[in-house]
Amino acid sequence: MSSYSEQRQIHLTKVLREVISELPPYTFDFFRGLEHTTSMNTRLAYAYDLRVFFDYLHKENESFSRLESFKEITLKQLEALSPRDIEKYLEYLSYYEKKDDEDETISHQNGQKGKARKLAALKTFYHYFYKQQLITFNPTALVDMPKINEKPIVKLDVDEVARLLDIVEEGTELTEKQQRYHVYTKKRDLALISLLLGTGIRVSECVGLNMEDVDFNYNGIRITRKGGNETIIYFGQEVEGALRDYMQERKEKVCKDGDTPLFLSLQNKRLSVRSVQILVKKYSSLVTQLKTITPHKLRSTYGTQLYQETGDIYLVADVLGHKDVNTTKKHYAQMDDARRRMAASIVKLRDIE
Repeated sequence: MSSYSEQRQIHLTKVLREVISELPPYTFDFFRGLEHTTSMNTRLAYAYDLRVFFDYLHKENESFSRLESFKEITLKQLEALSPRDIEKYLEYLSYYEKKDDEDETISHQNGQKGKARKLAALKTFYHYFYKQQLITFNPTALVDMPKINEKPIVKLDVDEVARLLDIVEEGTELTEKQQRYHVYTKKRDLALISLLLGTGIRVSECVGLNMEDVDFNYNGIRITRKGGNETIIYFGQEVEGALRDYMQERKEKVCKDGDTPLFLSLQNKRLSVRSVQILVKKYSSLVTQLKTITPHKLRSTYGTQLYQETGDIYLVADVLGHKDVNTTKKHYAQMDDARRRMAASIVKLRDIE
């Protein structure tokens, strides 16, 4: 039987093939060229973004309006686009409407971050064909990336973490209806949230865990990172206690899918990413109304605490699974800046009364 990670890869492969089949034929070469340097998730995101771009050209650009579909758009026509055409596309992304499969109008909006991602996909696409010498002009090279203002890290403070775990364990402040379900899920929820807070793993890595991926001899879990690489992440005594307590209960249940997922839903199926997001939101909203806490914010909470305790950015990058330490630095450098500001206020040159 294939693992959850393998099953997901198969599913994503099928979806990617479906999206590519909707695009012009030469896009197949582009995705084949990316196969060994990008993850499946990245390629699928590129495919969705390129579909938006081709759809825009067909519907909004007069040069392509006579074509029966955007599958007929050629590389020569793409090469003929100007930087201004690309900038018009970015402006279009701010707000556009599109019909869904049931002919209902769906509105879409993109901020600077969304535009930057879609432009990055387009730049990679054009660069590939320019490098292959199939086009001689790359209009995206003359378009600057949208400026993204870095937001402060949203995380839970130490006292908020303690309160969150208390609420998960005891069910205090939950509604009467939520408390009825809490009786059956509290051990699972405590183990899950403790694991996220105590290891910093991604929510996708968490739901992909199987029973056999937990080893109490070493207090470690075997996870599959983005890109398919397996690694071992270690956990402390608090996480161990919550996991052991839950796994005693979990051993008595059988997954309906015939698999051995660590975290089961009330329907005895593998817990989904969406279910974990809802679960985290339910509990965290009782801790703070000022912060929107997601599973990724629990990951940020772990990363922040680890960096504050060790000051080792390379350790944080390794444990969080960042391939490039600059990614970690970008997220956590503001803490260094805060310390530098604090240092400036401590040193006094003259006593001012």
